[in-house]
Amino acid sequence: MSAVIPFSEFMADALYGPSGFYTTGGHAGRRGDFLTSPEVGPLFGAVVGRFLDAQWRRLGCPDPFVVVDAGAGPGTLARSVIASRPACSASMRYVAVDVSSAQRVQHPEGVDSLAAMPDGPFDGVIIANELLDNLPFRLAVHDDGWREAFVVTLPDGGLVEHLSAPFDPVPSVLPAVAPLGARAPLQDAARAWITEARSRLRLGTVIAIDYSSATTAGLALRPWRDWLRTYRRHERGDHYLVAPGSQDITTEIAIDQLPEPDAVRSQAQWLQLHGIDELVEEGKRYWEQHAHRPDLAAMRMRSRVSESEALLDPSGLGGFSVIEWSAG
Repeated sequence: MSAVIPFSEFMADALYGPSGFYTTGGHAGRRGDFLTSPEVGPLFGAVVGRFLDAQWRRLGCPDPFVVVDAGAGPGTLARSVIASRPACSASMRYVAVDVSSAQRVQHPEGVDSLAAMPDGPFDGVIIANELLDNLPFRLAVHDDGWREAFVVTLPDGGLVEHLSAPFDPVPSVLPAVAPLGARAPLQDAARAWITEARSRLRLGTVIAIDYSSATTAGLALRPWRDWLRTYRRHERGDHYLVAPGSQDITTEIAIDQLPEPDAVRSQAQWLQLHGIDELVEEGKRYWEQHAHRPDLAAMRMRSRVSESEALLDPSGLGGFSVIEWSAG
Protein backbone atom coordinates (compact mmCIF):
# COMPACT_ATOMS: atom_id res chain seq x y z
CA MET A 1 0.00 0.00 0.00
CA SER A 2 1.05 3.61 -0.57
CA ALA A 3 -0.37 7.13 -0.20
CA VAL A 4 -2.71 6.30 2.69
CA ILE A 5 -4.79 9.39 3.55
CA PRO A 6 -7.89 10.04 5.67
CA PHE A 7 -11.18 10.16 3.80
CA SER A 8 -11.45 13.86 4.69
CA GLU A 9 -8.21 14.60 2.84
CA PHE A 10 -9.33 12.56 -0.16
CA MET A 11 -12.64 14.47 -0.25
CA ALA A 12 -10.92 17.85 0.03
CA ASP A 13 -8.69 17.05 -2.93
CA ALA A 14 -11.54 15.53 -4.98
CA LEU A 15 -13.63 18.68 -4.57
CA TYR A 16 -11.16 21.54 -4.15
CA GLY A 17 -7.72 20.28 -5.24
CA PRO A 18 -6.02 21.29 -8.52
CA SER A 19 -8.16 18.78 -10.45
CA GLY A 20 -11.11 18.94 -8.05
CA PHE A 21 -14.76 19.01 -9.01
CA TYR A 22 -15.32 22.66 -8.11
CA THR A 23 -11.90 23.80 -9.28
CA THR A 24 -12.54 22.49 -12.78
CA GLY A 25 -16.04 23.92 -13.19
CA GLY A 26 -18.55 21.76 -11.31
CA HIS A 27 -21.42 23.99 -10.21
CA ALA A 28 -25.06 24.37 -9.29
CA GLY A 29 -27.66 25.47 -11.83
CA ARG A 30 -29.95 24.14 -14.52
CA ARG A 31 -26.94 23.77 -16.83
CA GLY A 32 -24.76 22.53 -14.00
CA ASP A 33 -24.63 19.39 -11.90
CA PHE A 34 -27.30 19.92 -9.25
CA LEU A 35 -30.03 22.39 -8.35
CA THR A 36 -30.16 24.38 -5.10
CA SER A 37 -32.94 26.68 -3.92
CA PRO A 38 -31.54 29.90 -5.50
CA GLU A 39 -31.47 28.21 -8.93
CA VAL A 40 -35.19 27.40 -8.73
CA GLY A 41 -35.83 31.09 -9.39
CA PRO A 42 -35.66 34.55 -7.79
CA LEU A 43 -38.36 33.85 -5.19
CA PHE A 44 -35.92 32.24 -2.74
CA GLY A 45 -33.66 35.28 -2.84
CA ALA A 46 -36.65 37.57 -2.33
CA VAL A 47 -37.55 35.71 0.88
CA VAL A 48 -33.92 35.88 2.00
CA GLY A 49 -34.14 39.63 1.39
CA ARG A 50 -37.11 39.86 3.77
CA PHE A 51 -35.17 37.87 6.36
CA LEU A 52 -32.21 40.22 5.99
CA ASP A 53 -34.47 43.23 6.53
CA ALA A 54 -35.84 41.67 9.71
CA GLN A 55 -32.33 41.02 10.99
CA TRP A 56 -31.16 44.53 10.05
CA ARG A 57 -33.99 46.12 11.99
CA ARG A 58 -33.49 43.77 14.95
CA LEU A 59 -29.87 44.89 15.17
CA GLY A 60 -30.84 48.58 15.09
CA CYS A 61 -30.23 49.22 11.36
CA PRO A 62 -26.41 49.10 11.45
CA ASP A 63 -24.42 50.68 8.63
CA PRO A 64 -22.58 48.77 7.32
CA PHE A 65 -24.80 45.73 7.56
CA VAL A 66 -22.57 42.88 6.34
CA VAL A 67 -24.17 39.91 4.59
CA VAL A 68 -21.76 37.05 3.90
CA ASP A 69 -22.88 34.49 1.32
CA ALA A 70 -20.49 31.62 2.12
CA GLY A 71 -20.05 29.06 -0.62
CA ALA A 72 -21.70 31.49 -3.03
CA GLY A 73 -20.99 29.45 -6.15
CA PRO A 74 -21.63 31.54 -9.27
CA GLY A 75 -23.54 34.16 -7.25
CA THR A 76 -27.12 33.16 -8.02
CA LEU A 77 -28.37 33.95 -4.52
CA ALA A 78 -26.53 37.30 -4.55
CA ARG A 79 -28.25 38.30 -7.79
CA SER A 80 -31.74 37.50 -6.57
CA VAL A 81 -31.24 39.14 -3.15
CA ILE A 82 -29.96 42.34 -4.74
CA ALA A 83 -32.75 42.29 -7.36
CA SER A 84 -35.36 42.05 -4.57
CA ARG A 85 -34.23 45.48 -3.31
CA PRO A 86 -34.49 44.87 0.42
CA ALA A 87 -34.93 47.89 2.71
CA CYS A 88 -31.40 47.34 4.05
CA SER A 89 -29.83 47.76 0.59
CA ALA A 90 -28.30 51.18 1.26
CA SER A 91 -26.52 49.84 4.35
CA MET A 92 -25.77 46.35 3.04
CA ARG A 93 -22.29 45.19 2.17
CA TYR A 94 -22.87 41.90 0.35
CA VAL A 95 -19.82 39.59 0.45
CA ALA A 96 -19.85 36.55 -1.85
CA VAL A 97 -17.26 33.99 -0.73
CA ASP A 98 -16.12 31.03 -2.78
CA VAL A 99 -12.80 29.21 -2.83
CA SER A 100 -13.09 28.52 -6.57
CA SER A 101 -11.81 31.21 -8.91
CA ALA A 102 -14.00 29.66 -11.63
CA GLN A 103 -17.04 30.50 -9.49
CA ARG A 104 -15.84 33.94 -8.40
CA VAL A 105 -15.44 35.27 -11.94
CA GLN A 106 -19.22 34.84 -12.32
CA HIS A 107 -20.15 36.90 -9.26
CA PRO A 108 -22.35 39.91 -10.06
CA GLU A 109 -21.40 43.56 -9.80
CA GLY A 110 -22.25 45.19 -6.50
CA VAL A 111 -20.77 42.46 -4.29
CA ASP A 112 -17.39 41.96 -2.70
CA SER A 113 -16.09 38.71 -4.21
CA LEU A 114 -13.64 36.94 -1.90
CA ALA A 115 -11.89 33.58 -1.70
CA ALA A 116 -12.08 33.51 2.11
CA MET A 117 -14.32 34.82 4.86
CA PRO A 118 -13.97 38.54 5.63
CA ASP A 119 -12.31 39.57 8.86
CA GLY A 120 -14.48 40.44 11.84
CA PRO A 121 -15.94 41.60 14.00
CA PHE A 122 -18.92 42.93 12.07
CA ASP A 123 -22.68 43.23 12.46
CA GLY A 124 -24.76 41.21 10.05
CA VAL A 125 -25.71 37.78 8.76
CA ILE A 126 -23.66 34.85 7.49
CA ILE A 127 -25.54 32.49 5.16
CA ALA A 128 -24.24 29.02 4.31
CA ASN A 129 -26.63 27.61 1.73
CA GLU A 130 -25.67 23.99 1.01
CA LEU A 131 -22.10 24.59 2.14
CA LEU A 132 -21.69 22.35 5.18
CA ASP A 133 -22.58 19.21 3.21
CA ASN A 134 -19.48 19.80 1.04
CA LEU A 135 -17.01 20.35 3.87
CA PRO A 136 -14.65 17.36 4.08
CA PHE A 137 -15.46 14.92 6.87
CA ARG A 138 -13.86 11.85 8.39
CA LEU A 139 -15.65 8.58 7.74
CA ALA A 140 -16.36 6.02 10.48
CA VAL A 141 -17.11 2.38 9.57
CA HIS A 142 -18.43 -0.29 11.95
CA ASP A 143 -16.44 -3.51 11.54
CA ASP A 144 -15.95 -5.31 14.86
CA GLY A 145 -16.06 -1.87 16.44
CA TRP A 146 -15.96 1.65 15.01
CA ARG A 147 -12.93 2.34 12.81
CA GLU A 148 -11.82 5.23 10.62
CA ALA A 149 -11.77 4.82 6.85
CA PHE A 150 -8.64 5.80 4.94
CA VAL A 151 -8.18 5.95 1.17
CA VAL A 152 -5.26 4.08 -0.37
CA THR A 153 -3.79 4.74 -3.81
CA LEU A 154 -2.56 1.45 -5.29
CA PRO A 155 0.51 1.23 -7.57
CA ASP A 156 -1.78 1.04 -10.61
CA GLY A 157 -3.58 4.24 -9.55
CA GLY A 158 -6.70 2.50 -8.28
CA LEU A 159 -8.30 3.59 -5.01
CA VAL A 160 -9.42 1.33 -2.16
CA GLU A 161 -10.41 1.82 1.46
CA HIS A 162 -8.38 0.76 4.45
CA LEU A 163 -9.80 0.69 7.99
CA SER A 164 -7.84 1.77 11.03
CA ALA A 165 -7.67 -0.01 14.37
CA PRO A 166 -10.83 0.52 16.44
CA PHE A 167 -11.31 4.02 17.84
CA ASP A 168 -10.12 4.42 21.41
CA PRO A 169 -12.04 6.22 22.69
CA VAL A 170 -15.04 5.91 20.39
CA PRO A 171 -16.43 9.34 19.39
CA SER A 172 -19.42 9.97 21.63
CA VAL A 173 -21.77 10.74 18.71
CA LEU A 174 -21.45 7.19 17.32
CA PRO A 175 -24.02 4.62 18.50
CA ALA A 176 -22.75 1.90 20.80
CA VAL A 177 -24.52 -0.78 18.76
CA ALA A 178 -24.55 -0.79 14.96
CA PRO A 179 -24.78 -3.38 12.18
CA LEU A 180 -21.69 -4.63 10.37
CA GLY A 181 -20.73 -2.15 7.67
CA ALA A 182 -22.62 0.78 9.18
CA ARG A 183 -21.09 4.15 8.36
CA ALA A 184 -21.26 7.65 9.78
CA PRO A 185 -19.64 11.01 8.99
CA LEU A 186 -17.48 12.75 11.59
CA GLN A 187 -18.00 16.38 10.72
CA ASP A 188 -15.21 18.19 12.57
CA ALA A 189 -14.81 20.75 9.78
CA ALA A 190 -18.51 21.68 9.79
CA ARG A 191 -18.46 22.25 13.55
CA ALA A 192 -15.28 24.31 13.31
CA TRP A 193 -16.72 26.36 10.43
CA ILE A 194 -19.82 27.34 12.43
CA THR A 195 -17.71 28.20 15.48
CA GLU A 196 -15.39 30.35 13.37
CA ALA A 197 -18.28 32.06 11.56
CA ARG A 198 -19.95 33.03 14.83
CA SER A 199 -16.66 34.44 16.12
CA ARG A 200 -16.58 36.93 13.23
CA LEU A 201 -19.93 38.43 14.21
CA ARG A 202 -20.17 41.16 16.82
CA LEU A 203 -23.97 41.07 16.53
CA GLY A 204 -26.02 38.96 14.14
CA THR A 205 -26.95 35.49 12.97
CA VAL A 206 -25.38 32.54 11.19
CA ILE A 207 -27.77 30.36 9.20
CA ALA A 208 -26.99 27.06 7.52
CA ILE A 209 -29.41 25.56 5.00
CA ASP A 210 -28.84 21.90 4.18
CA TYR A 211 -30.28 18.43 4.28
CA SER A 212 -29.72 17.08 7.75
CA SER A 213 -30.30 14.44 10.39
CA ALA A 214 -30.95 15.26 14.04
CA THR A 215 -28.37 12.70 15.17
CA THR A 216 -25.30 10.88 13.92
CA ALA A 217 -26.82 7.64 15.18
CA GLY A 218 -29.78 8.24 12.87
CA LEU A 219 -27.42 8.37 9.90
CA ALA A 220 -25.43 5.33 11.04
CA LEU A 221 -28.55 3.17 11.13
CA ARG A 222 -29.60 4.09 7.59
CA PRO A 223 -28.12 2.72 4.35
CA TRP A 224 -25.04 4.87 3.81
CA ARG A 225 -25.82 5.58 0.16
CA ASP A 226 -28.89 7.50 1.40
CA TRP A 227 -26.75 10.21 3.01
CA LEU A 228 -23.31 9.91 1.37
CA ARG A 229 -24.07 10.90 -2.19
CA THR A 230 -22.39 11.91 -5.41
CA TYR A 231 -23.89 14.03 -8.20
CA ARG A 232 -23.02 14.76 -11.78
CA ARG A 233 -25.18 16.55 -14.38
CA HIS A 234 -28.30 16.40 -12.19
CA GLU A 235 -28.06 12.65 -11.63
CA ARG A 236 -26.67 10.52 -8.84
CA GLY A 237 -23.06 9.71 -9.60
CA ASP A 238 -20.79 6.72 -9.06
CA HIS A 239 -19.17 5.41 -5.89
CA TYR A 240 -17.21 8.24 -4.29
CA LEU A 241 -13.85 6.58 -5.08
CA VAL A 242 -14.60 6.46 -8.80
CA ALA A 243 -12.99 9.18 -10.93
CA PRO A 244 -12.36 11.74 -8.17
CA GLY A 245 -12.84 15.27 -9.43
CA SER A 246 -15.55 14.30 -11.89
CA GLN A 247 -18.47 14.42 -9.44
CA ASP A 248 -19.73 16.19 -6.35
CA ILE A 249 -19.41 14.42 -2.98
CA THR A 250 -21.92 15.44 -0.33
CA THR A 251 -23.38 14.29 2.97
CA GLU A 252 -26.30 15.03 5.24
CA ILE A 253 -25.43 17.20 8.22
CA ALA A 254 -25.62 15.59 11.66
CA ILE A 255 -26.97 18.41 13.82
CA ASP A 256 -25.73 16.81 17.04
CA GLN A 257 -22.14 17.35 15.82
CA LEU A 258 -22.61 21.11 15.41
CA PRO A 259 -22.62 23.80 18.11
CA GLU A 260 -26.04 23.82 19.76
CA PRO A 261 -28.31 25.92 17.52
CA ASP A 262 -30.80 28.55 18.61
CA ALA A 263 -33.42 27.34 16.13
CA VAL A 264 -33.95 24.49 13.69
CA ARG A 265 -36.81 24.64 11.18
CA SER A 266 -37.61 22.98 7.91
CA GLN A 267 -36.95 25.16 4.89
CA ALA A 268 -40.71 25.22 4.25
CA GLN A 269 -41.37 26.53 7.78
CA TRP A 270 -38.58 29.10 7.49
CA LEU A 271 -39.77 30.42 4.13
CA GLN A 272 -43.34 30.71 5.41
CA LEU A 273 -42.12 32.48 8.55
CA HIS A 274 -40.40 35.08 6.37
CA GLY A 275 -43.24 35.75 3.98
CA ILE A 276 -43.12 33.44 0.98
CA ASP A 277 -46.92 33.16 0.93
CA GLU A 278 -47.27 36.95 0.80
CA LEU A 279 -44.83 37.14 -2.09
CA VAL A 280 -46.72 34.44 -3.99
CA GLU A 281 -50.02 36.29 -3.51
CA GLU A 282 -48.34 39.49 -4.69
CA GLY A 283 -47.18 37.62 -7.78
CA LYS A 284 -50.67 36.31 -8.49
CA ARG A 285 -52.17 39.81 -8.26
CA TYR A 286 -49.51 41.30 -10.51
CA TRP A 287 -50.08 38.58 -13.11
CA GLU A 288 -53.85 39.09 -13.08
CA GLN A 289 -53.34 42.81 -13.68
CA HIS A 290 -50.90 42.30 -16.57
CA ALA A 291 -51.95 38.96 -18.11
CA HIS A 292 -53.60 40.74 -21.05
CA ARG A 293 -50.23 42.18 -22.04
CA PRO A 294 -47.57 40.28 -20.09
CA ASP A 295 -44.08 41.71 -19.83
CA LEU A 296 -40.97 40.10 -18.36
CA ALA A 297 -41.87 41.30 -14.85
CA ALA A 298 -45.31 39.71 -15.15
CA MET A 299 -43.83 36.40 -16.27
CA ARG A 300 -41.48 36.45 -13.28
CA MET A 301 -44.34 37.18 -10.93
CA ARG A 302 -46.36 34.34 -12.43
CA SER A 303 -43.45 31.93 -11.89
CA ARG A 304 -43.61 32.50 -8.14
CA VAL A 305 -46.38 29.90 -7.89
CA SER A 306 -44.33 27.07 -9.39
CA GLU A 307 -41.17 28.23 -7.59
CA SER A 308 -42.95 28.13 -4.23
CA GLU A 309 -44.20 24.61 -4.90
CA ALA A 310 -40.63 23.42 -5.43
CA LEU A 311 -39.22 25.36 -2.47
CA LEU A 312 -41.92 24.14 -0.06
CA ASP A 313 -42.03 20.50 -1.21
CA PRO A 314 -41.52 18.46 2.00
CA SER A 315 -39.98 15.59 0.03
CA GLY A 316 -37.49 17.91 -1.64
CA LEU A 317 -36.10 21.36 -0.90
CA GLY A 318 -38.84 22.13 1.62
CA GLY A 319 -37.58 19.28 3.76
CA PHE A 320 -34.11 20.81 4.13
CA SER A 321 -33.22 22.24 7.53
CA VAL A 322 -32.54 25.91 8.27
CA ILE A 323 -30.31 26.01 11.34
CA GLU A 324 -29.69 29.33 13.12
CA TRP A 325 -27.08 30.50 15.61
CA SER A 326 -27.11 33.98 17.11
CA ALA A 327 -24.06 35.98 18.12
CA GLY A 328 -23.70 38.86 20.56
